[in-house]
Amino acid sequence: MEQPDTKMPQTTHPDLDPTFKAQVKRLHKLTVYGRWLLVGILWLTLAPLSLWGWQYELSLMRSHFTWAALRYAIVYNRLPALGLAFCIGMTVAVLVWQSRNVIWGLPPQEEHRLEQQVRRISQQGPSHPLWKWIGKP
Repeated sequence: MEQPDTKMPQTTHPDLDPTFKAQVKRLHKLTVYGRWLLVGILWLTLAPLSLWGWQYELSLMRSHFTWAALRYAIVYNRLPALGLAFCIGMTVAVLVWQSRNVIWGLPPQEEHRLEQQVRRISQQGPSHPLWKWIGKP
């Protein structure tokens, strides 16, 4: 077989570009940091307020802990219970999400979403708030 003298121009697909892949990894890293930052803010703001709402119940449980006292605190003081449940739920959700990504890797849907987001950030350029962290080579 004869090979042509002229070479076909190679088009670089953004998915195969190493800088594009690095940008996707940086965006995923920022997503992880953002989720943990949200969990930290919840524990620093909502959890103390919820514990303050349970101040009397906690003093009772400290002297005589029973499951009935805990049930009383949850049933009759729902707002603090919901606050603490939200903090615990968000922490567990981020732990499970990050563990899944570490153990089995990113799912294709999430990787595709991150790639689309990197493309949008690149199209918008320096006016995008994440450009400083994603757009650098």
